Amino acid sequence: MKKIIAAVMTTAILITAFAGCGKETTAETSENTTNEVTKVTSGNALVIPTDELSENANFYPVDVDGTEMEVIAVKDSAGTIRTAFNTCQICYDSGKGYYKQEGDKLVCQNCGNSFTMDQVGEISRGCDPWPILDENKTVTDEEIEISYDFLKDSADIFANWKKA
Repeated sequence: MKKIIAAVMTTAILITAFAGCGKETTAETSENTTNEVTKVTSGNALVIPTDELSENANFYPVDVDGTEMEVIAVKDSAGTIRTAFNTCQICYDSGKGYYKQEGDKLVCQNCGNSFTMDQVGEISRGCDPWPILDENKTVTDEEIEISYDFLKDSADIFANWKKA
């Protein structure tokens, strides 16, 4: 009887120990990533409800005519809505030039530079998230809209995105 109990216990321990083997456990961009990819077609827009936003970055996967993209939307410390593409202005072509949230910062997965939420969506200035400026979006109390045309015009910065 003791041998049977020992065998069962050993089997249970081995199953528990190896249950995660072979599974990747990477946090892709953030716990705030929507799993559903939004397909945006001509004449339409990516629509982001503003009530989903906080000081933690939300990542919105988008497919524009077969190009996979991702938009970051967040409220800064003053409550201002900020948006950017989830690709680095300098490292975008590397395949690893995208951001993950670590604590209260976004960190480029290629160069390691980090940025606060207050810096998201600022004008072009170097190795930080590619901004989506006010003239490229419509913001109301309820939602942010980013047009198909703007997304389509920006698709080239995602040519090597997450392919390294």
